[in-house]
Amino acid sequence: MGSGPEFDLVRRMVARWGDLAANIGSDAGRVELPAGEQAVASTDSAIEGVHFKRQWLSPREIARRATVAALSDLAAAAVTPRAVLLALGLPEELRDVVEEIADGVGAAVREAGPHARIIGGDLTRSPHLVLGLTVIGSGAQPLGRAGARPGDAIYVTGVLGGPQQAIEAWERGDVPTAWARDRFAAPRARIAEALWLRERGAVAAIDISDGLSSELAHLAAASGCEFRIDVTRIPRPAGISWQSAVRGGEEYELVVVVRGDLDVDAFARAFGVPLTRIGVVRASEVGRVIATEDGARVDLPGGHDHFSR
Repeated sequence: MGSGPEFDLVRRMVARWGDLAANIGSDAGRVELPAGEQAVASTDSAIEGVHFKRQWLSPREIARRATVAALSDLAAAAVTPRAVLLALGLPEELRDVVEEIADGVGAAVREAGPHARIIGGDLTRSPHLVLGLTVIGSGAQPLGRAGARPGDAIYVTGVLGGPQQAIEAWERGDVPTAWARDRFAAPRARIAEALWLRERGAVAAIDISDGLSSELAHLAAASGCEFRIDVTRIPRPAGISWQSAVRGGEEYELVVVVRGDLDVDAFARAFGVPLTRIGVVRASEVGRVIATEDGARVDLPGGHDHFSR
């Protein structure tokens, strides 16, 4: 890299990443994939005022969370993360904390497994903090959204409702509970969990970034099947309604469709989070989601849509 303030900032970030960075300095990064594996790529953005407010989180939390959001798409595909690229729009007043931003990205990449490396990106001055993450993974048989068939079981990882509860508290001017704040500020990409699930019969998956109701609808539409959901089984803590748990996004848990049943106790022992069966796939002429509560049909609230009004 040449001289100048822009490249000095890049050098400061690379110094924080250490062995997590690979071949930084070229305009394009190189990714080597194991023989017989397919590449899977995804990109995600975290924009100040849209996805977060700076007063809610530290710079490190913002950066780690943005990176996890992108890596979560690789978890949904059940592939191994290989490369991360960061496009950073940096306000002038945050130049002094660029190391904290680098630390957040690095923490998420390190959590993603031993093969993930930061291979490049872009840096520009911006009036607002913006992080664009591109991630590349590989796998022999990546999961998609299609693939469900009648008789399959529908599972969800984790416990839902925390991020929505935290956002609602902040918007009221309150302090969220420690659990809710942690669920929003420190999500995890369920990479290892997804690989475990794929090995045990998962045939389709999606991560919960826009709300469980939206993600179920995507899976049902892609597979052309009916997803029959029991809302009383949706995993959530006491005090959070199933409506709130279904509506809220920013979860980064997984919804998976599986042939047969899974050992939920073994999953909980392996990963320290629950795995809950919430429904079944049935034949249908169109892809749709049917929700019931104590046997009676109920309407699911819509999930997040950036362009809805």
